[in-house]
Amino acid sequence: MQENLVILLIDDDPDDRKLFFEAVKEIDEDITCILSSSGLEALNYLRSGSNRIPDFIFLDLRMPGLSGQKCLEEIKKDKKLSAIPVIVYTTSKEVKESIALKKMGAVHFMSKPTSTDEIYYMVSCAINEKWD
Repeated sequence: MQENLVILLIDDDPDDRKLFFEAVKEIDEDITCILSSSGLEALNYLRSGSNRIPDFIFLDLRMPGLSGQKCLEEIKKDKKLSAIPVIVYTTSKEVKESIALKKMGAVHFMSKPTSTDEIYYMVSCAINEKWD
């Protein structure tokens, strides 16, 4: 596993953020997990010159305000951010939507996990995958 790994989770649901954080800490206590409650908050974090660019972004699709899709568009059009692997995770199971999101630059599209064990597995697979 990479040293000093940083993961950004963008999700408006506080329970899902808590579950995600707990699963990441089970994987490795040294992983820094940045939690963002909105797309706009995440973009402000990412565009700040003082914050470290995350190694991975997990992005909820269904959020009020700036949607996950719009957030993905903003990330992928920014040269400084475009290489970050973005994993979209959502309650949506729309095949057409997943295809469109991959064309926009998401590296993976998956159904939102409902337990710490499922999140543990999802994050473990994502951080050990080569997303070239």
